Amino acid sequence: METIKQAQVINWLEKTAHVIGENKDYLTKLDSDIGDADHGFNMERGFNKVLEKINELSASEDICAVLKNTGMTLLSSIGGASGPLYGSFFLQAALPLESKTELTVEELANSFGKGVDGIKARGRASKGEKTMIDTLEPAIDALLLSVKNKDSIETALNNMLAAAEEGMKSTIDMIATKGRASYLGDRSIGHQDAGATSSFLILKMLKESVIQPN
Repeated sequence: METIKQAQVINWLEKTAHVIGENKDYLTKLDSDIGDADHGFNMERGFNKVLEKINELSASEDICAVLKNTGMTLLSSIGGASGPLYGSFFLQAALPLESKTELTVEELANSFGKGVDGIKARGRASKGEKTMIDTLEPAIDALLLSVKNKDSIETALNNMLAAAEEGMKSTIDMIATKGRASYLGDRSIGHQDAGATSSFLILKMLKESVIQPN
């Protein structure tokens, strides 16, 4: 059975830190259009802290511990709303993975599902409200469909990323109903959500850590 290994999870976190840094200004620009103009800087600070701990994280073969420590690091180092949301995602995603050293697609989907539940509980958001949920929930649905279809890991992650990208782009035409952007009403239409975008980048790095990019 194909699985995602612990080393690939560590590589995912490293790649995520780098891609967030590379897109810091872009994420901040997206956030400046309808938000607090700090998303890129906050995300970079948080994932740089994760990167600083990468050797410590690598020492644990338990993927649960890796994700839990990542969540705690993000929770304590990312400012604004993103810290509690992304921190909750990783902390909750860790819960079903105790003692796991590798993951099937089904285990990944269930883990991410718990992570999104954590975001929803913290942010009280749901799909269609112009948030990171609009990227993450379709991605999980795609993974679950791949489980049902018995797809390979490569197919599953390609489908996940395609659904995530479609979800991210769907936020452009949405009216924001959560966070500072919600104060803009109809003026929030026409802008891609920064959190949906950073979530897409995180999922893209997962795919690239497990399979070669197309």
